[in-house]
Amino acid sequence: MKPSLSRVLLLNGIMLVAGLLALFPLVWMVAVSLMYPGEASAFPPPFLPQSATIANYRELFGKEGIGRYLFNSLLLSSAATLLSLMFNVSAGYAFAKLRFRGRDQLFRTLLGALVIPSQVAMLPLFLLLKQMGLVNSYAGVLVPALASVFGIFLVRQYALSVPDALLEAARIDGASEWRIFRSIVLPLLTPILVTLAIFTFLGTWNDFMWPLIVLTDKDYYTLPVALASLSREHVQDNELMMAGSVLTIVPVLLIFLVLQRYYIQGLLVGSVKG
Repeated sequence: MKPSLSRVLLLNGIMLVAGLLALFPLVWMVAVSLMYPGEASAFPPPFLPQSATIANYRELFGKEGIGRYLFNSLLLSSAATLLSLMFNVSAGYAFAKLRFRGRDQLFRTLLGALVIPSQVAMLPLFLLLKQMGLVNSYAGVLVPALASVFGIFLVRQYALSVPDALLEAARIDGASEWRIFRSIVLPLLTPILVTLAIFTFLGTWNDFMWPLIVLTDKDYYTLPVALASLSREHVQDNELMMAGSVLTIVPVLLIFLVLQRYYIQGLLVGSVKG
């Protein structure tokens, strides 16, 4: 039975309104970033700039040195994504397809660690990094991102969908475990690899608390930490802060839009595997 025309129009109308409400803050943020200083403080605040300007972006890159913080965020997010994929994918595949003593017990222990808040581990992790001399360094920011229980769980659930017969046939043909992993498993795991990469990149890019704790030199600051520091110096400069927010959001938004097909596919397939 096909839904009536009025019901279809009502449903599409609700979805359109919801989409506009979701997009409104982003559009207004971009509009304010193109306003002259003080223009957004008027009442009622304007929705669009009277005369668009990129002066706020020029000040961020020229006077405030935001380019350095943007580079730090890109470097750390990219490195964390690559390292996380290397460790999480290897561990997830091992828990799904390799047989070794204590595999299931170890995996259940890791799942139990999911209930522990990450904030609880910050102090001992900081003290450990301090003993290792990694405080106030890029390495100190990257260590917590090397592997995560959630990442291992995500890959393991997806890797369970890889047919055992396919792996056994490759072993019978004389392929080594590394060859099987590189040539057969990794291509099949592409959707979940992209999903995990997006999760890791977004998490590292938007992370504020851990870089704030482990970094003391401003030259190492990431974009969220740098913007928080600038907001204390430019409390009334709404237009400048909105420009900084645009620089923070646009890169990850573009990455998500480009890779959303793989992201959604990875979530849907991984969610039905036990």
